[in-house]
Amino acid sequence: MTDELSSAAPSTSAPSAPGAPTAVPAGASATGRPEPTGAQVRRGPFRPGDRVQLTDPRGRLHTITLTAGAAFHTHRGYFQHDEIIGQTEGSVVTTTSGIEYLALRPLLSDYTLSMPRGAAVVYPKDAGQIVAMADIYPGARVIEAGVGSGALTLSLLRAVGDGGSLHSIERREDFADIARANVELFFGAPHPAWELSIGDLSDVLPTVAEPGSVDRVVLDMLAPWENLEAVAGALAPGGVLVCYVATTTQLSRLAEDLRDDGRFTEPEAWETMVRGWHLEGLAVRPQHRMVGHTGFLLTTRRMADGIDAPVRRRRPSKGSYPVVEEEWSAEDLGERAVSDKKVRRVRRDVTAAAAESGVTGSSQDVSADTGAHDDDL
Repeated sequence: MTDELSSAAPSTSAPSAPGAPTAVPAGASATGRPEPTGAQVRRGPFRPGDRVQLTDPRGRLHTITLTAGAAFHTHRGYFQHDEIIGQTEGSVVTTTSGIEYLALRPLLSDYTLSMPRGAAVVYPKDAGQIVAMADIYPGARVIEAGVGSGALTLSLLRAVGDGGSLHSIERREDFADIARANVELFFGAPHPAWELSIGDLSDVLPTVAEPGSVDRVVLDMLAPWENLEAVAGALAPGGVLVCYVATTTQLSRLAEDLRDDGRFTEPEAWETMVRGWHLEGLAVRPQHRMVGHTGFLLTTRRMADGIDAPVRRRRPSKGSYPVVEEEWSAEDLGERAVSDKKVRRVRRDVTAAAAESGVTGSSQDVSADTGAHDDDL
């Protein structure tokens, strides 16, 4: 998959004929209420600055950012971006050698898999499960820790809407910059429901959320059990904690610590695997490739204060899962570390793209002092 980082003025028209769709002013919905953030960039003809997903005859995808006067080059010819600008979604553009490309705006799932990244992203199949199984609803107050490149953040913002609240906490300032730029590029502007803090969850959470005021907490980190005290203090009774972990070792440790804590219900865990199907005439069969294991999801809910969680009937003996107190690292879990050089390059490119699009610089930040500076990265 190839990636390239790189508003229409209001027009007047004659009155619509009877039965024709009524024109809606920019920034307003058909009901007259303000449009949700990002809705205005998801419809209408293609405009300069729009991200467009091109599909070639073999199904290969290319994502470009439309720029007046620019060209899209392949080894089989090229075409001008101006040939797409002004066209509607679902149009076809032809290169100089006669190759046709279908032009559509990328879906959220497409964007998260093609956007610039420093850390690994939460796959769409897992993000969808988190939104559904954690019951993240419009207006919810959500805390997210471990922002990475911002893939899950996009789904959470979509779910809480402009009237909700998502406070994301990230330890690394360079990852936070990448996530901020990706979010603002997708929505076309800073999201009013989003705040981003830099620091450790256990330090930042008590300063940004009153005890018992948070509806949902989503953790994507190496050792989520280290933050159960802070999470339990912030969650409202009945609130949901959902954790995304990569290995069975993490999953076992997290489940046992939740049980030992006593303030949470019995944890539930699962994984999701997606297998596509080949559809061509009578040749209907599973595809040779599939998105298998990416991570485990665990959910639990906050008990009311002073109420003990019911004891599980068939619980293993205490010594069944010995725990060694030590600091965990990505290398310990078999994850490939992201080089600082790559993170610096992605951070530079994506923040520059956001600046060129005019959407950066006004998002709300609540940053904790980590003692790290760009020169230290």
